[in-house]
Amino acid sequence: MALSVSVSVERWPVAGSFVISRGTKTHVDIVKCEIEDGGYIGAAEATPIYYEGESAEQCAEEITQFVAKHPAPDRSVLLHHMRRGAARNALDCALWDLERRKKDKPLWQIAELPNPKPLATAFTISLGQPEIMEAQAHQAALDGHGLLKLKLSGQSDHERVAAVHRGAPNARLIVDANESWNDLDIAAEAERLKKFGVELIEQPVSAGHDHLISGVNSPVPLCADESCHTSADVERLAPFYDAVNIKLDKAGGLTEAMAIAHAAQAMNMKIMVGCMLSTSLGIRPAFALAQLAQWIDLDGPLLLAKDRDERFEFEAGHILPPDNGD
Repeated sequence: MALSVSVSVERWPVAGSFVISRGTKTHVDIVKCEIEDGGYIGAAEATPIYYEGESAEQCAEEITQFVAKHPAPDRSVLLHHMRRGAARNALDCALWDLERRKKDKPLWQIAELPNPKPLATAFTISLGQPEIMEAQAHQAALDGHGLLKLKLSGQSDHERVAAVHRGAPNARLIVDANESWNDLDIAAEAERLKKFGVELIEQPVSAGHDHLISGVNSPVPLCADESCHTSADVERLAPFYDAVNIKLDKAGGLTEAMAIAHAAQAMNMKIMVGCMLSTSLGIRPAFALAQLAQWIDLDGPLLLAKDRDERFEFEAGHILPPDNGD
């Protein structure tokens, strides 16, 4: 039986601006997908992976065209016939949401994930001048955030991390090099940052240049982000990285994201679950998966000027399970 699928593009303003090495964002465009079947409606959203050339309009059109060819898609059909990316994420997660509503069971249960508990989530400090990042870190600590994630650029990184440490001396720190350390001595950079409490370094080198990490004895664990898209990548990356950062938009849905997590566990790699800029609707399936992770970075809704009415609650740097038990 054909499913009724509707797709829309929404624009959500960022609180101030969100700055990384690739540029500044003042808003995020997301694609929202709703699937209706027998009076039940499953909903999900996805954020286009802009650095891979995706746009919300393109993702919406991709969903529309796919459903026209596959009017009764299931998650297996998506995995085999739809390309990885935000469009597939929106469809995949909407199907999961539809299933949980039809079965009247929480998502974690039907996905066979752990019973959700509150999780300490990182709060992102945008790339900026050290004194600005220091002030942002100080305010974040006052707001109760005990885990901060810093955006770096490969230039003046030591000064930026030192400044954040001054602003929030008791905070745990994650840094995201955003592929900017290709020409640096990674072990030496990690050694300099370790004294400030940095406990994870994301994507130090460009995706596809992971061999640059070969033989590097880093005192801080290294995490693959842009290098890791699907479960098929994990075995290849295991010799270079200690962890993988799983994002549902990057993986193309919760189904493939769970496969990545299980593959990482099989290779004794640690797991980080992250997100793009998004509302709480986009975070909902990621929160279920994050119960398997050692590091959680699900602050997307906190970086927006507003969130949906049905939203996650954040308290003392933790994201709390939703009231419906998902």
